[in-house]
Amino acid sequence: MARLVDETILIVGASSGIGAQVARAVAGHGNRLVLVARRTAELAEVAADVRAAGSACLDLTADALDPGSAAAVVARAVAEFGAVDVALLNVGQGPDMPIADVAVADIARVMALNYDVTVHYLVPLIAQLRRQGGGLIAQTNSLAGLLGVPRQGPYSAAKAAVRTLIDAARVELAPEGVRFTSLYPGFVATARVSADGLPKPFQITENQAARYVVRALRREPADSAFPWTTSTLVRLLRALPAPVSGALLRRLAR
Repeated sequence: MARLVDETILIVGASSGIGAQVARAVAGHGNRLVLVARRTAELAEVAADVRAAGSACLDLTADALDPGSAAAVVARAVAEFGAVDVALLNVGQGPDMPIADVAVADIARVMALNYDVTVHYLVPLIAQLRRQGGGLIAQTNSLAGLLGVPRQGPYSAAKAAVRTLIDAARVELAPEGVRFTSLYPGFVATARVSADGLPKPFQITENQAARYVVRALRREPADSAFPWTTSTLVRLLRALPAPVSGALLRRLAR
């Protein structure tokens, strides 16, 4: 299990939202942080908070859509700190996207922003963790990845693809000490989604979400779904007959 003490922690998507709050929460305690995002100025602000809390911090601007940049980030982290003990892949986005209105390119773009960006970090991280004898990879999925959510069909599909890939990797790489935790948050009140028009039942704050994530990083469950209200609703919808769950989803989408 990750102690989150005297460890090198890589957080992708650390300039705002859940990633930024997790970075602040694990700073100090002898930890060394590698923070990655596209937005340089915002990332620098988070890095400053991390250093003020007593952690060595490497902040790197990189675009997760570029596999070369992702591989370079992992290499730079290892060159700076010698290993990666914990990696949090907090990447992806799910815009309001009614299926009747989308083009092929729209769906491909959502797949790239959720599946491809995860793969770009996942492959070099797996190679590194195998070389060093193990480590933890946590990935921020979504409760939307567990069922087809109206107005978020492409996003649900992309997250479901990531879930399946991580599940397979967990089984295959367990003998080598490479561990995986999939995080399934419900609706989180980040700045990016505040005005997207989607209904958000049982929404939680960024800080609340970060606390769930940090707890999962310490305990390393295979899957961590939160908050309990939304995760219970999703479990219920998955258990109900399709006509019933479909009717309930249509009402929730309105």
